[in-house]
Amino acid sequence: MSKNLYIVMHDFSSVGDVALNYALHLGRHIHTEIQVLHLVATKEELVKAQLKMNSIIDSIKCPAGIELTKLVKVGSIFEDVGKIAKQEGAQLILMGTHGAKGMQKLLGSNAMKVVTSSEIPFLVVQKDTQLNEIKNILVPIDLTKESLQIVNIAGDMATIYGANVHVIGEKHNDELLSQQMKNRILIVKNQYLDRKISCSVELLKDSGSYQKKIMNYAKEKNIDLISIAYHSESLLPQFDTFAQSLITNEQQLPCMVLNSKLASALYF
Repeated sequence: MSKNLYIVMHDFSSVGDVALNYALHLGRHIHTEIQVLHLVATKEELVKAQLKMNSIIDSIKCPAGIELTKLVKVGSIFEDVGKIAKQEGAQLILMGTHGAKGMQKLLGSNAMKVVTSSEIPFLVVQKDTQLNEIKNILVPIDLTKESLQIVNIAGDMATIYGANVHVIGEKHNDELLSQQMKNRILIVKNQYLDRKISCSVELLKDSGSYQKKIMNYAKEKNIDLISIAYHSESLLPQFDTFAQSLITNEQQLPCMVLNSKLASALYF
């Protein structure tokens, strides 16, 4: 691709500001265009939304090397964001989330509904996500081939930001499965080392859910970005509490998510 393009979904809320600030933070390291996207339900809302968007753009002082653009159009965040990102040639979509609260914990967060509609990777931040340098990227994988689709994308991020990648898997009680998991993370480690990417691997042995182990590891290792491939066989994939819990994690770490069902190419 001839340019780096990040699309930021902005709903004119505080978490939209957080997503935009995080995109600007990332963009300092590479020459990129950051396109701020806002969707409205009807044509009648366009003029008011354009004025609000202009106000936001005018208030931003872009770092050197970043081109800030805007796009306001009629559409649905659950159906059109991924289509727009693909048409524009984006490598990454950034979005803020208020978290999964109340009934959303049962019905699936809005963030998950949007993520599952796109083949472009999402990077989701929360209202108190910090603008930390990306020095440590966490890549949890499992025994499915789909979980590996995040590996190259996380590696590209590590290359851009000079980060170390932590590849982790869950230790299984079954010795055969445990050995398969060990072999898998070692293969991923070797792929990273071939690309001159700093990498460490570990099998998690503590009790509790995999997502709890992941977040404990993230806290222990000062992780700055969690990267996962989303893959669910559920008829309603947004109900998947594993991915949702990582996107809305209590540490408020940014989470990059690739919908492996829809992904047909690697980006960056």
